[in-house]
Amino acid sequence: MLIDRSWTSWSGAHGGYVAALALAALHDCLPGRTGHPVPVRTVGAHFLAPVDQQPLRFAARVLREGRRTSMSAVTASQGGAPVLTGSAVFGRGGSGPAYTDLPAPAVPPPGDCPPFALPADLALFASHLEIRPATDARPLGGGERAELLAWIRFADRRPLDARSLVVLADALPPALFALWTVPRPVPTAELTVHFTDAVDAGPTSDWALVRIRTEHAGGGWAIENSALWSTDGRLLALARQARAVREGSGTPRVE
Repeated sequence: MLIDRSWTSWSGAHGGYVAALALAALHDCLPGRTGHPVPVRTVGAHFLAPVDQQPLRFAARVLREGRRTSMSAVTASQGGAPVLTGSAVFGRGGSGPAYTDLPAPAVPPPGDCPPFALPADLALFASHLEIRPATDARPLGGGERAELLAWIRFADRRPLDARSLVVLADALPPALFALWTVPRPVPTAELTVHFTDAVDAGPTSDWALVRIRTEHAGGGWAIENSALWSTDGRLLALARQARAVREGSGTPRVE
């Protein structure tokens, strides 16, 4: 398959979009013993190299298929060289205790938040999204806290499912951008997304409240956490990223 140029981010394809494609390949390789879809519980991706407009090929395989829990692995390659490796855990729902300790932040609804456009030279992929910051924090705003919080939905208003949540988990700029006034490359080396049972019932409404925050940065690396909630306050997914923090502003490439 070919990655559309419109999904470019900085110097390669948007990592969340490529990870969502990997999830699709992982799910498609799972035969399913009952013929019914098996919800994904977690998906992880290691980004080995930037993905460009060359043909992208996924090779997925089932590692284990059980009655309730299954695991699959995938490798994506371009020009014969691997650019991504990943894996996923799929699991059927069942009875069990319910608990959450991560309530949705109290913010205005999407319609009361102003729209915000990311610069095309840094994030061309954002043309597929509608972003409405829910607080005063902005990328490159020179703030005091490495955190961004915004309502996000796809421009085509598609309902949220696991694959679209992977994209949105990586849609906001690195949270360190909230501290800075000049951009610099902060590419993702690893991304893992965990899904809650709120996703089991199928696609939810089109808006998600997305928060990304840097938990630690030092030595040229950063650890970031993201959380995604539905419009009715249900936690949909949690994500964690390892990012490399590079020197200089770099040269974005969108062609």
